[in-house]
Amino acid sequence: MARYTFYAKPENRPNDSHPKSPTKPESYIADKELIQAVNLAIYLRRPLLLEGEAGCGKTRLASAVAYELRLPFHRWDIRSTSKAQDGLYTYDAIRRLHDVQVKQLDPNLNYNPSDAKNYRKFGALGKAFNCKDCPAVVLIDEIDKADLDFPNDLGSCVPNVLN
Repeated sequence: MARYTFYAKPENRPNDSHPKSPTKPESYIADKELIQAVNLAIYLRRPLLLEGEAGCGKTRLASAVAYELRLPFHRWDIRSTSKAQDGLYTYDAIRRLHDVQVKQLDPNLNYNPSDAKNYRKFGALGKAFNCKDCPAVVLIDEIDKADLDFPNDLGSCVPNVLN
């Protein structure tokens, strides 16, 4: 079986790098079939699901692809409490309520609590969807630690984007 290498040579990278692209080269040795799968996913603009034992290089492959193609790289580490919505964004309503009360006491507060955008934090998927100028590499790590319904919830969370 032939093996190919992502050499991570800076001179091989395209000239226009995305600001969220990895800056550290990541060498990776892959089988021809894996490289074909990566190229096919890029060509079809579809997600690529990789599974394997811990330490086999799934994370390293995602970083190597993002580095080589100068694409933004977003990592989402899943925990047992993770929800699919968290990948898009989280909203801190408690902090907003707190800031409204503080604003009443101190009108010189630097930001406006009436603007909900100040309390929204984009997750890895939200950042990738907001990147209009190029595709992004999103690593969803440790998905097996999530609730059993998580993959289904993830699919229904963004149905129009993936279909």
